[in-house]
Amino acid sequence: MAEANDKELIREFRDPKSRNFAFSKLVNTYQERLYWHIRRIVIDHDDADDVLQNTFIKVFKNLNNFREDSQLFTWLYRIATNESISFLKKQRKHIFVSMDDVAHSLSSKLEADPQLSGDAIQLKLQQAILKLPNKQRLVFNMKYFEEMKYEEMSEILGTSVGALKASYHHAVKKIEADLKNQF
Repeated sequence: MAEANDKELIREFRDPKSRNFAFSKLVNTYQERLYWHIRRIVIDHDDADDVLQNTFIKVFKNLNNFREDSQLFTWLYRIATNESISFLKKQRKHIFVSMDDVAHSLSSKLEADPQLSGDAIQLKLQQAILKLPNKQRLVFNMKYFEEMKYEEMSEILGTSVGALKASYHHAVKKIEADLKNQF
């Protein structure tokens, strides 16, 4: 059903008369899911909004060239993931720090996040997730929070299913160990 709707959206987008309406439908359909995917990567709400906006700009510019080799959802997530990772890399270069320092900075933003105030366990989980290497953090978030199948993640990240399963397993073990140390 969703795939049929996506094909219709793409068809409408390619028609100059209905392009803006179709893009508006696309944004309304995927905005919230992409926002939370991005937010789990960049942590800060304002940063997530900026990355989401950049994602949709890229989608608008490139949707005519979408070959439909994969599902629209997969293509959108790939763009959002790449934009999020690029954002973190720019942030790291901009402030000339290591990824550990970026993780510390993200952790500080997390502690100040009003959505997590009063939920100490959730905060500890998020802090443990932030300590993971980028790839493991990304895989963990996609599997645990977004309940994505390994096959979908494989298409989005361009990584084998076996490697994704291993990354998820290692991430879970590291999070468990970190949480045991905190309690």
